[in-house]
Amino acid sequence: MTLTRELVDWSHEEKCEKAVESLGKNGFTAVYCRTARQAFDYIVNAAEGAATVGLGGSLSVVDLKVADRLRAMGKELLNHSAPGLALEERLAIMRRQLTCDLFLTGANAVTLSGFLVNIDATGNRVGSMFFGPKKVIVVAGRNKLVDGDVAAAVKRIKESASPPNARRLNYATPCAKTGFCCDCNSPDRICRITTVIDRKPRLTDVQVLVVNEEMGL
Repeated sequence: MTLTRELVDWSHEEKCEKAVESLGKNGFTAVYCRTARQAFDYIVNAAEGAATVGLGGSLSVVDLKVADRLRAMGKELLNHSAPGLALEERLAIMRRQLTCDLFLTGANAVTLSGFLVNIDATGNRVGSMFFGPKKVIVVAGRNKLVDGDVAAAVKRIKESASPPNARRLNYATPCAKTGFCCDCNSPDRICRITTVIDRKPRLTDVQVLVVNEEMGL
């Protein structure tokens, strides 16, 4: 490892640990993972007692490649993004995710003060983060950390997450073409529901894995 890489990783580690500390103070179960592999192992262990596992459509979870392991463990995966599903089938899966044993998702932004900030188009993902699943695990790579307030987190999402996500999902939004948010009124607009979880929801077990690697958008 070069000295540059070592120093960059050290800087990110300090921010990750600061986020974990703040999340803990805000009532979340927060875990620092030096590598994506540690996050993978954590999820596999946490899924032992789960029969149904909801997948929130997170690229961070996709990056972990944990779905195949969970399927091999005999878990029923609730994946509304699976290819070939009709709209009604997708909606049925989204509704089942609201009451699954374990819900896996990412975060669009995590402030160093311990807030989870997300923007959704439909609300199924953030809805499942608040209430319903027996356990929620949020995977947040170091690129999701924001040293600022909620406004800074929203800015991060609009600039770095929403345009590539719109492009990935083949939506006809201006940002999917230009790469820049213009606060559009497109029928395909994906920035429709902005949520801030500033404390652990009272009746939901939310666990946040802060990973010292780039994960997701």
